[in-house]
Amino acid sequence: MAQQKLVILGAGFAGLSLAKKLRKTDLEITLIDQYNFHQFQPLFYQVATARLEPSSISFPLRKVFQRCKNVHIRVTKVEEVDTLNNIVHTEDGDFPYDHLVIATGCTTNFFGNKNVEKYGYTMKSTPEAITLRNRILLNFEEALKATPEELERIMNIVVVGGGPTGVELCGALAEMRKNVLPRDYPDMDFSKLKIYLLEGTDKTLAAMSPVSQRKSQQYLEQLGVQVWTGALMQDYDGKTVTIKDGRSIPTQNLIWTAGVMGNVPAGISKDVIVRGNRIKVDETHHVAGSSNVYAIGDVSYMETAEWPKGHPQLANVANHQAANLASNFKALLKGRAPKPFKYKSPGTMATVGKRKAVCDLPFISYQGVLAWLTWMFLHLMLILNTKNKLFIFINWAISYFTNDTTLRLILLPTRKQVELGKEHHTLDAA
Repeated sequence: MAQQKLVILGAGFAGLSLAKKLRKTDLEITLIDQYNFHQFQPLFYQVATARLEPSSISFPLRKVFQRCKNVHIRVTKVEEVDTLNNIVHTEDGDFPYDHLVIATGCTTNFFGNKNVEKYGYTMKSTPEAITLRNRILLNFEEALKATPEELERIMNIVVVGGGPTGVELCGALAEMRKNVLPRDYPDMDFSKLKIYLLEGTDKTLAAMSPVSQRKSQQYLEQLGVQVWTGALMQDYDGKTVTIKDGRSIPTQNLIWTAGVMGNVPAGISKDVIVRGNRIKVDETHHVAGSSNVYAIGDVSYMETAEWPKGHPQLANVANHQAANLASNFKALLKGRAPKPFKYKSPGTMATVGKRKAVCDLPFISYQGVLAWLTWMFLHLMLILNTKNKLFIFINWAISYFTNDTTLRLILLPTRKQVELGKEHHTLDAA
């Protein structure tokens, strides 16, 4: 009997975890991603603020599956999914399947604002985090020769979105301003460097407990971040951020962390796409109306009695969904019935800076040093391999004891790199 073909789209937490759990089965697995590495998204902000090297949070996919005869890696972009003929069309050819798992994650949601999309910076991939790091570091080189008008735009950094990413990034930037930059640039006045966090609602970390919301804002303000709640951004022209209440901030540094939406491949019926551009699935991860197409991770939307508005878009959810779907595939191969997905949240957390974090567990909320240690331990445990765990721990230890890092490298692409990116479709031709 021929091996059944399983195609997995996306090598994020959900896709990678699923492939790993099925690598010793009789399935012939093809894992497709536009990058040849897995990215640890929760620490993108530390790459952007020069605390960690990109290689510390990125893992080559072929290394993960070196000894797996039934797992095949393909680095390409998906053009369309043909669910009628069971084929995935990519830039590098077609891949027929018996089972398809969509684990393409999410992408930045600009809510239709083309100017923010054009001029703002985001952090949804390792290359984007490197680009933001270059922008932040180049700021201060430009400041040395700037006019007073230019200097104000350079020295204002605006982060839009008061969720965990925005809060953690602002905390890291504030500590960089306090501990690192004055030593790197002794001839500059960093009291002029202002960090703004704009949040459209009346609180930061809206998904967390009221005490964690209040404490996170308190921590940010202690670090000198200007937290503007109830500040709904209206537009950005590359030089000035305008807010709906009439206020404005001159800046050339807008970092957008305010929204995400599902990254749905072309070919998926609009009838199964719901709020947040996510794919509606049943409790066994089947895409609505399909018997052999599944969706897991951030791109999937599953309503259950415990989660009537769908599950949160978190790495922990993605990993648990991958584990459940892997068990169901193993059951399918043995002729057994699949089990519905059940998820109980272990809690949420966010770090704001050194010895400053907030943590909500199902039975308790706590803040401060203990929450910070909890955050570090759990994130370190989620890192894929021991070598990267060690590198990250060493970098964190150096940063803790010296209030400094040695990773502030401005690495801009050469002409050849840009041409290579276009040739291999990792950059837009434009």
